[in-house]
Amino acid sequence: MRRVQFIELHEQPWFPRSVRDEITDALQFGLNLLKAYAPIAPMLQNALDSTQCRSIVDMCSGGGGPWLDLSRKLRGNAQALRISLTDKYPNLRAFQNFRAASENQITFHPDSVDAMKVPPELKGFRTMFTSFHHFSPQEARAILQNAADAGEGIGIFEITRRAPLTIGLMFAWALMPFVCTPWIRPFRWSRLLWTYLIPVIPLVFLFDGVVSCLRTYRPQELREIVDKLTAGEYQWEIGEHSSGKAPITYLIGYPQTRVAGSHSRKATAANC
Repeated sequence: MRRVQFIELHEQPWFPRSVRDEITDALQFGLNLLKAYAPIAPMLQNALDSTQCRSIVDMCSGGGGPWLDLSRKLRGNAQALRISLTDKYPNLRAFQNFRAASENQITFHPDSVDAMKVPPELKGFRTMFTSFHHFSPQEARAILQNAADAGEGIGIFEITRRAPLTIGLMFAWALMPFVCTPWIRPFRWSRLLWTYLIPVIPLVFLFDGVVSCLRTYRPQELREIVDKLTAGEYQWEIGEHSSGKAPITYLIGYPQTRVAGSHSRKATAANC
């Protein structure tokens, strides 16, 4: 099954922002319910320890990503993290809820942030969850190159897969809003409208879910993208993590330098 570069509806500039926020809220509810990214916490912890970085810049955060759960798992093994959520179309209401729920450990950048051109003032280990597939190979390469040029580490994690079983599960995923919408907080009458009376949210869940799977990069394709980077001495780890509920494709990269003539990794805390 070849990768397809097609559009996802809710990421288009013409898509109504209010409905987009409703969709990212529903996606966030499902993500919290499944805790799909919990298994990658040790892997992410290792990357942070390798860079001695305690700041994280999460890109394409949508409704906030897995950080409420992940930050608690990481906090016990490291100094307190500073996590900043960003997005090209920031869901500020959701970000504010994350900040309150995390007692200000999770903050956010209120302005639009392009993952290919991250503002220099946003320093820290960069992460992307279920969003790297949005970008074409050229754009994906630009995201990684931008991180390398800034000397920042980056972690890419995707739970979608270009596989018939995962694509089939998107039909069940599209039913989630019908079942769970009354429990999504904060409660909004508009969410009931766009779920039950005019089922825009479930239809976008189905369409965008299937397209997400068809766009997701496989590990070998990620290696091909990395091979074309000019990244100096970077450590790259690419593969599939399969110890959780579903396999998670990952790409992790961070700068590596020699210390006192050895092959030890030098801390990059100055950028963190």
